[in-house]
Amino acid sequence: MYVAKPMPKNPVVAIAGITGAVGQEMLDVLTQLNFPASKVIALASARSAGKRIPYAGPGAPADGELVVQELTEDSFEGVDIALFSAGGSISEHFEKAVVASGAVMIDNTSAFRMRDDVPLVVPEVNADDITWHKGVIANPNCTTIQMVVALNPIYQLAPIKRVVVSTYQSSSGAGAEGMKELYDQTRDYLNGKEELTVEAFAHQIAFNCIPQIDVFMDDGSTKEEWKMVVETKKIMHAPDIEVAPFCVRIPILRSHSESIHVEFDTDKLDAEGHAYPTLDEVRNALENAPGLVVIDNPEKQEYPMPYPVSGTNETYVGRLRRDPSVKSGVAFWCVADQLRKGAALNAVQIAQALLP
Repeated sequence: MYVAKPMPKNPVVAIAGITGAVGQEMLDVLTQLNFPASKVIALASARSAGKRIPYAGPGAPADGELVVQELTEDSFEGVDIALFSAGGSISEHFEKAVVASGAVMIDNTSAFRMRDDVPLVVPEVNADDITWHKGVIANPNCTTIQMVVALNPIYQLAPIKRVVVSTYQSSSGAGAEGMKELYDQTRDYLNGKEELTVEAFAHQIAFNCIPQIDVFMDDGSTKEEWKMVVETKKIMHAPDIEVAPFCVRIPILRSHSESIHVEFDTDKLDAEGHAYPTLDEVRNALENAPGLVVIDNPEKQEYPMPYPVSGTNETYVGRLRRDPSVKSGVAFWCVADQLRKGAALNAVQIAQALLP
């Protein structure tokens, strides 16, 4: 039986997978949010041990550099919070060691997301679920996170019947290797090279779109699309919401975009006979929701785009309008930096929620 140890005000934080793209973002977020760590421990594979990583945030060593240590079962002695982004098999392997040490694992992989005894948390949506963790808390998939941040304030207005979402996902969703491949292929293509090296993706990503993210499942959907369906239901405690996703990789470096159509499960009409909730009510809910920024001024061609929002922490929505194809529904565009809110930031926000 798991017994949580008291969380100190200034916890010791370990980052497993420190050399990866998300691990690096976690360091930046700890600094930006001034997370009150007393010490930060850098963990990675044996081949990265000994590397020095600049870090001047809370809990930094005097010389401003973290020395990477090899990730082992003994790495968590004295650790209070372990942020994991080193791959699902690594998280599964070290789960017992982390929990036995008394630390809380906040895991950024898909290893534990659908396990009944593991909370799947987006703090703006279901922070209360953190209270029943048994040593492991899961970070949702990046595409799910930004979508539920936008859906939740609307869901408070009226029940949601169905969500149809198409994603436009950046190359960094495949990690540092994905970004490098887009760089390399773009350079080689522009230099006239006929054969481009393809390793991180199923096909050439430069000047192309790939309608496959993760493996295909028996019903013809991909595992990325499946994640959006089941994770949304779990996070929002709404098993009856139907989610129809289509996930596509596009040739940009950073930040994911989504076109989202929401159909409300309501027959209620307003005083003028219009479907409820009104567009103004939806807009007001989005504008006042935590973690959301509305950029929606079509007359001035102002709407969220992935390049300008990269490196920021918020989830952005725009192009808000009625969906005329259903009795009561809205459509909007949603953009967020998936390395930040879709991964590192959400994990650190969960860590913040653990603090006394």
